[in-house]
Amino acid sequence: MYGFFILILYICNIKFSDMTDIRTGNGYDVHALAEGLPLFLGGVRIDSPVGCIAHSDGDVAIHALCDALLGALALGDIGKHFPDSSDEFKGIDSKILLRRTMELIAGQGYHVCNADITIAMQRPKLAPYIMQMRQTLAEVMGIDTGRISVKATTTEKLGFVGRGEGCEVYATVLVAQ
Repeated sequence: MYGFFILILYICNIKFSDMTDIRTGNGYDVHALAEGLPLFLGGVRIDSPVGCIAHSDGDVAIHALCDALLGALALGDIGKHFPDSSDEFKGIDSKILLRRTMELIAGQGYHVCNADITIAMQRPKLAPYIMQMRQTLAEVMGIDTGRISVKATTTEKLGFVGRGEGCEVYATVLVAQ
Protein backbone atom coordinates (compact mmCIF):
# COMPACT_ATOMS: atom_id res chain seq x y z
CA MET A 1 0.00 0.00 0.00
CA TYR A 2 2.86 2.35 0.88
CA GLY A 3 4.42 1.78 -2.54
CA PHE A 4 1.15 2.69 -4.24
CA PHE A 5 1.05 5.94 -2.26
CA ILE A 6 4.61 6.79 -3.34
CA LEU A 7 3.73 5.99 -6.97
CA ILE A 8 0.75 8.38 -6.87
CA LEU A 9 2.94 11.12 -5.41
CA TYR A 10 5.53 10.55 -8.14
CA ILE A 11 2.95 10.53 -10.96
CA CYS A 12 1.38 13.72 -9.64
CA ASN A 13 4.82 15.29 -9.06
CA ILE A 14 4.04 15.89 -5.39
CA LYS A 15 6.89 16.11 -2.90
CA PHE A 16 6.47 15.18 0.77
CA SER A 17 7.63 18.70 1.61
CA ASP A 18 4.64 20.09 -0.32
CA MET A 19 2.14 18.15 1.76
CA THR A 20 0.11 19.78 4.51
CA ASP A 21 1.42 19.23 8.02
CA ILE A 22 -1.30 17.34 9.89
CA ARG A 23 -1.12 16.68 13.62
CA THR A 24 -3.28 15.08 16.28
CA GLY A 25 -3.55 15.96 19.93
CA ASN A 26 -5.14 14.27 22.92
CA GLY A 27 -6.31 15.95 26.08
CA TYR A 28 -7.61 14.69 29.39
CA ASP A 29 -8.88 16.55 32.42
CA VAL A 30 -10.69 15.67 35.59
CA HIS A 31 -12.26 17.72 38.36
CA ALA A 32 -13.83 16.78 41.66
CA LEU A 33 -17.47 17.74 42.13
CA ALA A 34 -19.04 19.53 45.09
CA GLU A 35 -22.56 20.57 46.03
CA GLY A 36 -23.60 24.16 45.42
CA LEU A 37 -21.04 25.04 42.74
CA PRO A 38 -22.00 26.00 39.18
CA LEU A 39 -21.34 23.37 36.52
CA PHE A 40 -19.93 24.51 33.17
CA LEU A 41 -19.23 22.03 30.37
CA GLY A 42 -18.29 22.97 26.83
CA GLY A 43 -18.93 26.63 27.60
CA VAL A 44 -22.51 25.98 28.72
CA ARG A 45 -23.95 26.29 32.22
CA ILE A 46 -25.56 22.99 33.12
CA ASP A 47 -28.50 22.76 35.52
CA SER A 48 -26.97 20.64 38.28
CA PRO A 49 -26.79 20.49 42.08
CA VAL A 50 -23.02 19.91 41.79
CA GLY A 51 -20.21 21.73 40.05
CA CYS A 52 -16.47 21.36 39.53
CA ILE A 53 -13.99 22.39 42.18
CA ALA A 54 -11.43 24.49 40.30
CA HIS A 55 -9.29 27.61 40.18
CA SER A 56 -11.09 28.79 37.01
CA ASP A 57 -14.77 28.22 36.22
CA GLY A 58 -13.91 24.49 36.16
CA ASP A 59 -15.06 23.74 32.61
CA VAL A 60 -13.35 20.36 32.41
CA ALA A 61 -14.44 19.88 28.76
CA ILE A 62 -12.75 23.07 27.60
CA HIS A 63 -9.67 22.27 29.68
CA ALA A 64 -9.28 18.86 27.99
CA LEU A 65 -9.86 20.48 24.60
CA CYS A 66 -7.17 23.12 25.26
CA ASP A 67 -4.74 20.37 26.29
CA ALA A 68 -5.47 18.47 23.07
CA LEU A 69 -4.91 21.58 20.96
CA LEU A 70 -1.68 22.51 22.74
CA GLY A 71 -0.46 18.93 22.62
CA ALA A 72 -0.98 18.69 18.87
CA LEU A 73 1.68 21.36 18.39
CA ALA A 74 3.90 20.31 21.31
CA LEU A 75 3.16 23.60 23.09
CA GLY A 76 2.86 22.09 26.55
CA ASP A 77 -0.37 21.92 28.48
CA ILE A 78 -3.02 24.22 29.87
CA GLY A 79 -1.15 24.54 33.19
CA LYS A 80 1.90 25.93 31.40
CA HIS A 81 -0.07 28.67 29.64
CA PHE A 82 -2.75 29.36 32.26
CA PRO A 83 -1.34 28.28 35.65
CA ASP A 84 -3.75 27.75 38.52
CA SER A 85 -1.23 29.51 40.74
CA SER A 86 -1.92 32.82 38.94
CA ASP A 87 -4.57 35.23 40.21
CA GLU A 88 -5.09 36.29 36.59
CA PHE A 89 -6.96 33.03 35.98
CA LYS A 90 -8.92 32.85 39.26
CA GLY A 91 -12.56 32.25 38.33
CA ILE A 92 -11.85 32.93 34.63
CA ASP A 93 -14.37 31.87 32.01
CA SER A 94 -12.74 28.90 30.28
CA LYS A 95 -14.03 30.14 26.92
CA ILE A 96 -11.39 32.87 27.26
CA LEU A 97 -8.72 30.20 27.76
CA LEU A 98 -9.96 28.37 24.65
CA ARG A 99 -9.93 31.58 22.63
CA ARG A 100 -6.34 32.29 23.71
CA THR A 101 -5.38 28.70 22.89
CA MET A 102 -6.86 29.11 19.42
CA GLU A 103 -4.77 32.26 18.98
CA LEU A 104 -1.65 30.22 19.82
CA ILE A 105 -2.67 27.57 17.27
CA ALA A 106 -3.32 30.19 14.56
CA GLY A 107 -0.05 31.92 15.45
CA GLN A 108 1.76 28.71 14.53
CA GLY A 109 -0.01 28.68 11.16
CA TYR A 110 -2.46 25.87 11.98
CA HIS A 111 -6.22 25.50 11.90
CA VAL A 112 -8.52 22.96 13.53
CA CYS A 113 -9.88 20.26 11.22
CA ASN A 114 -12.05 18.66 13.88
CA ALA A 115 -12.42 18.01 17.59
CA ASP A 116 -13.98 15.03 19.36
CA ILE A 117 -14.86 15.31 23.06
CA THR A 118 -16.16 12.62 25.41
CA ILE A 119 -17.52 13.68 28.80
CA ALA A 120 -17.82 11.00 31.49
CA MET A 121 -20.24 12.02 34.24
CA GLN A 122 -22.82 9.98 36.10
CA ARG A 123 -25.33 12.77 36.53
CA PRO A 124 -26.94 15.01 35.44
CA LYS A 125 -27.85 13.71 32.01
CA LEU A 126 -26.07 15.85 29.44
CA ALA A 127 -27.90 14.92 26.21
CA PRO A 128 -30.12 18.05 26.32
CA TYR A 129 -26.99 20.25 26.33
CA ILE A 130 -24.89 18.58 23.63
CA MET A 131 -25.94 20.75 20.67
CA GLN A 132 -25.54 23.96 22.68
CA MET A 133 -22.03 22.85 23.71
CA ARG A 134 -21.13 22.11 20.08
CA GLN A 135 -22.43 25.51 18.96
CA THR A 136 -20.66 27.37 21.76
CA LEU A 137 -17.33 25.63 21.17
CA ALA A 138 -17.56 26.13 17.40
CA GLU A 139 -18.26 29.84 17.87
CA VAL A 140 -15.33 30.33 20.24
CA MET A 141 -13.01 28.31 17.98
CA GLY A 142 -14.21 29.99 14.78
CA ILE A 143 -15.08 26.71 13.05
CA ASP A 144 -18.21 25.01 11.75
CA THR A 145 -20.37 23.11 14.25
CA GLY A 146 -20.02 20.03 12.05
CA ARG A 147 -16.34 19.89 13.02
CA ILE A 148 -17.07 19.51 16.74
CA SER A 149 -18.34 16.29 18.28
CA VAL A 150 -19.41 16.17 21.92
CA LYS A 151 -20.51 12.91 23.47
CA ALA A 152 -21.57 12.13 27.03
CA THR A 153 -21.40 8.83 28.85
CA THR A 154 -21.64 7.43 32.34
CA THR A 155 -19.28 4.92 33.87
CA GLU A 156 -22.15 2.61 34.85
CA LYS A 157 -21.68 3.72 38.48
CA LEU A 158 -18.07 2.52 38.53
CA GLY A 159 -15.16 4.47 40.02
CA PHE A 160 -15.08 8.07 41.23
CA VAL A 161 -17.14 9.23 38.24
CA GLY A 162 -19.77 6.57 38.87
CA ARG A 163 -19.99 7.54 42.53
CA GLY A 164 -20.64 11.16 41.48
CA GLU A 165 -17.36 12.40 42.95
CA GLY A 166 -15.96 13.81 39.73
CA CYS A 167 -16.18 14.45 36.03
CA GLU A 168 -13.57 13.45 33.44
CA VAL A 169 -13.21 14.45 29.81
CA TYR A 170 -11.19 13.10 26.90
CA ALA A 171 -10.57 15.27 23.83
CA THR A 172 -8.92 14.52 20.51
CA VAL A 173 -8.18 17.09 17.80
CA LEU A 174 -6.82 17.12 14.30
CA VAL A 175 -5.03 20.28 13.20
CA ALA A 176 -3.44 21.12 9.88
CA GLN A 177 -1.17 23.80 8.48
